[in-house]
This record gives sequence, structure tokens and C-alpha cells, in this order.
Amino acid sequence: MATNAVLKAESRTDRGKNAARRLRAAGRIPAVLYGHGEEPRSVSIRARELDHLFSRIAVESTLIQLELDGRPGGRVLVREVQVHPYKPQVLHVDLYLVHEGERINVEVPIRLVGNSEGVREGGILDHIRHTITVRCLPDQIPEAIDVDVTALKIGDSIHVRDVVLPKGVELHDDPDDTICTVSVPTVAALETGPEAGEGVGGEVEPELVRKRSAEAEEERRLPYGG
Repeated sequence: MATNAVLKAESRTDRGKNAARRLRAAGRIPAVLYGHGEEPRSVSIRARELDHLFSRIAVESTLIQLELDGRPGGRVLVREVQVHPYKPQVLHVDLYLVHEGERINVEVPIRLVGNSEGVREGGILDHIRHTITVRCLPDQIPEAIDVDVTALKIGDSIHVRDVVLPKGVELHDDPDDTICTVSVPTVAALETGPEAGEGVGGEVEPELVRKRSAEAEEERRLPYGG
């Protein structure tokens, strides 16, 4: 995956809750930059720039070119995003510094493609797992993993173990997890009230029931052998 996403960050020395609050009040987000064998560094990012970046990338799987204090800071992955419990606001970000030649674990979006046979027959396609964890080199991170659902019939499922991965990409997830399934549709109960039309549940059926009940009563009264 080519890196075309850029994020600017500034080093910071102040830490703690009070420092984080001051940063957010100034329109910046506290973050931590770390990596294999690297000493964690505290940085901050402009909130608007971060929101704009997150709105146009797959956050979990996109390599980002970091500019730290105006200089190239290497390529990073977003490892964790802490958000406000009830406001659309990012509170903190963890950035993982990726080294060349280092195989990493990364979550990749799952993209369902095709028109399921079961859906054409009236079934419902349930998309259960939306990401899959794989292990690969940074430049091999897929943009998404396509899963073809065309052959799925009602009652069929696709599991993680069924996914075909690109060359050099290894599965790093539970192979028994279900990605999607085609289930039987739920049928709504038919109306039986007086507002229903003629036919099943309407005015014709009660009359028919009463007629059959009368005939059964008459047959019961007849002597055996009629």
C-alpha cells in the first residue's frame, strides 16, 4: 500500500491530565508515538487536521507519513483512538512507528462483493465481521479484503478461514469466526382484524369457518350410516 496520507505533529514535554486539557482547549490532540525498540515520545496534532485525515482513510490499515517538528518522522499506523464518551471528539491517539522490513499485525476492512444467490431467493445477508487481522510487511498492507458472496445460499456462511489473502499476507485472526451469513427472512404476522381485506385473514375466511362449523354440527346429529 502506497503512503499518500500525511500528518503533521509537534513534540511536547508537558504531560498529565491538565496538560492534555490545555492542548484540547487550544485545538490540538495529545498523542504518543512509539515503535519496536523506540522510546515513546509525546506529541500533539491539530484536531482539525486529524479529523480531516480520518474522514478520508481507513484508519486501522493506512500507512501515514508523519512530519514531526517540520521534518520527516517516518511512517506510522494508528493503533488506538480514544474518543469522548458522548461527544464527537478525539481525546488521544496512539501512533505506531513502522520500520522497513518489519512484519506487523494490522486490521484490514472486509468488503463484501457480488449478489448472493440466497438474497435473490429472498434471504437476508448479515455482515457480522467488518475487519480481519493480518500480518505482513508495511508495503503489503491491503486496502481491503474482498469476500465474494455470490454463491451463498440461504443458510450458508463464510468464515475467516475461507478468505483468500494476497501473496505475502498471513492470517492473524480466529479462523472459525463468521464473516457473513445468509439467513431466512422473518415473515410478519398476517392481519386478522376487521380492516383486513377479503381472503386470508379477511371477511371471507370467518364466513367459511362458520359454514364449516355448521356442516360439522349437522353431520354430528345424523345417525351413523346416514
